[in-house]
Amino acid sequence: MLELDLQKKFSSSSTSLQIDIKLKADARDFIALFGPSGAGKTTLLRMLAGLSSPDSGRIVVDGITWFDAVKKINLPPQQRSLGLVFQDYALFPNMSVRHNVAYGAAKNQDAWIEHLLQLTGLSAFQSSLPATLSGGQKQRVALARALARKPTLLLMDEPLSALDGVLRSQLQDELLQLHQECGLTSILVSHDIGEVFKLSQCVHQMEQGKIIKSGTPAQVFLQQRLSGKLNLRAQVLAIRQEEVIYVLSLLIAQDIVEIIAGEDEVKDLKVGDQIAISSKAFSPLIFRL
Repeated sequence: MLELDLQKKFSSSSTSLQIDIKLKADARDFIALFGPSGAGKTTLLRMLAGLSSPDSGRIVVDGITWFDAVKKINLPPQQRSLGLVFQDYALFPNMSVRHNVAYGAAKNQDAWIEHLLQLTGLSAFQSSLPATLSGGQKQRVALARALARKPTLLLMDEPLSALDGVLRSQLQDELLQLHQECGLTSILVSHDIGEVFKLSQCVHQMEQGKIIKSGTPAQVFLQQRLSGKLNLRAQVLAIRQEEVIYVLSLLIAQDIVEIIAGEDEVKDLKVGDQIAISSKAFSPLIFRL
């Protein structure tokens, strides 16, 4: 259903990046793009959407060529059968929920718009303006608008990252339901491994403009990691000295923990730094919440 082979080079005073991506997907797949900031994930979405032109390569979706550098084919975004959902919602502030959703639909699609409002739980808010909505409701509007044109391909750039944990989990469930009910092929950019496991069938791990590993989430993230060690990433919230030791307050995911550190470990550390912590021996006790 989806076949792409794309190359693009970026250069600036501070960095350069060579995008070189080859990817295939079947219809109705839910695909995740995972990797650090600057790996090229958003750039890949923009090239698929027609918002940025590759230097070379081709994009074929459902048998239709969207881009081919050799044949000089480059369909504009409005001629590509896709929906695009951003993190910042990008709603029209002066338009009601219903009009925001209907903006992306073809004419005489009132029944479809009504169905989308029901699917996303927005029927009661269809006359409201975006400024009166919660973050979760705004994201539902953005998702419904992206689906209004009945796209072949749904592209999402970290659409849930600004939401709190409980709401994010709820919208992940709703997103998966919409993906299945609408028969979509979906591509999600995410930094959240839990989200990738929950939603995607296939994940492509990217670094420096290239796909370095592909497979199911379990194949990409779990294989060759059963070492008995615990490795976590954390943000330093505070550093305090107590007699001859130091105590670090750390943010790990949504939890704040404190650990003891030595003087050599806190040297050059400052609040806001991202760090990695590792336990050499790890034998956890697991309890269901």
